[in-house]
Amino acid sequence: MKRACLTVMLGLSLACAEPVTITDADGNKVTVQDSSRVVTLGGPITEIVYALGVGNRVIAADTSSTFPAAAQALPKVGYQRSLSAEGIIALKPTLVIGTTEAGPPSTLAQLRAAGLNVLILPAEYTPEGTRAKISALGKVFGREAKAAEINMGIDRDLAKAANLAARFKVRPKVMFIYARGPQLVQISGTGTAANAMISLGGGVNAVRGVQGYKPLTPEAAVTAAPDVILMLSGGLESLGGVDGVLKLPGLAQTPAGRNRRVVALDDLYLLGFGPRLGRAVQDLTLRLHPELAR
Repeated sequence: MKRACLTVMLGLSLACAEPVTITDADGNKVTVQDSSRVVTLGGPITEIVYALGVGNRVIAADTSSTFPAAAQALPKVGYQRSLSAEGIIALKPTLVIGTTEAGPPSTLAQLRAAGLNVLILPAEYTPEGTRAKISALGKVFGREAKAAEINMGIDRDLAKAANLAARFKVRPKVMFIYARGPQLVQISGTGTAANAMISLGGGVNAVRGVQGYKPLTPEAAVTAAPDVILMLSGGLESLGGVDGVLKLPGLAQTPAGRNRRVVALDDLYLLGFGPRLGRAVQDLTLRLHPELAR
């Protein structure tokens, strides 16, 4: 009985907390009055909510929400870029949080038309954008002090990574390859999370003149001549490991291919731009400059 009463009281306190107003990605003011039942769209958003210590309020998430482990057990509402409104509405959330990567726009419009409170934050692939997301969600959940602590940790780790990378005059040329089996292999140009991470990690994007992603071709591989091939762990596995990667047309003839320099990191860890950003940049810096670890 006591536990039931406490649960009810906690729910009421969350529902009746002081309203918080946040400016969303479109410049609109979104007022949050109840954060007791949250649906998170996007791995970085889910990870931030858990890092703030309020993961118990998340009732469902999208399929890219793979960290922390507790998030993997949540009911899933589909992939953030191809959502369906019906499943989310049926959960009766008091708040839906995502970034500009969430969509399609018609689904978000349906959620709002159904009376759901939807907060969409900018998906910026920068340390500043990451800190802004964390600060905004810290305000939403009344965890401003925790948000500041997380951001300070990110800054410390980024400073360490920058100091490491500064020790080398030559920045390796890095080609990021996104793969989901041999039938879907793309390379990353500018305007992507991968491009931003390569720069933060002390590398240079080997792919020039490309905005976003484009299919890998033998000509593109040879022209880019990467020193390092960077991939997501899942993508590397989908190709059968390093040997499978080097079977892709043109890659074996590159410096990275000849030296078998293929670096792979977890998907959300590498490209999430969430609470672990600083650690991920440090890790990537060491992978791109292996002499630092000696």
